[in-house]
Amino acid sequence: MHIFKHFHTITKHRHLVMLHCFKAGIFKRGLLHDLSKYSPAEFCAGAKYYQGTRSPNAKERELYGYSTAWMHHKGRNRHHFEYWNDYNPKTRRTQPVEMPLEFLKEMICDRIAASKVYKGKKYKDSDALDYYNGEKHRLHEIHPKTAEMTEYILTMLAEKGEKETFKYLRSLK
Repeated sequence: MHIFKHFHTITKHRHLVMLHCFKAGIFKRGLLHDLSKYSPAEFCAGAKYYQGTRSPNAKERELYGYSTAWMHHKGRNRHHFEYWNDYNPKTRRTQPVEMPLEFLKEMICDRIAASKVYKGKKYKDSDALDYYNGEKHRLHEIHPKTAEMTEYILTMLAEKGEKETFKYLRSLK
């Protein structure tokens, strides 16, 4: 168990997201970001599967085929596109729902902060886009408009940097 290392990592991440959310003009989302990571359901698994270079949920998923901590997390945090899936009575299937703008902005801030925490000194503004592009096989789970906007903003970050990206995020209403 890596209790203190995990606590340090999630707290560093949360503070970075908070800073980014403030820069993006979504102060409340920054203050509320990822509080569930301190709950026993998420914290204990995070400490147990901590590696320091990627999410502990990935290790738990490798071992068991699923992550109980992730399922808890995504069901309580609206800044994850996986939260935004619902049953459609017309098609009788679960399908993606477009994310409200404030949660999409928080998701962008979250992805930037996660890249910074896990990449450390090797971080580049293109890292969040690279990670997103690596998830393309899962994009059937994200609403097309949410996917388009996410890719647009992460590409802006990669090409123009944080200052321009946060300015753009603040301008979105």
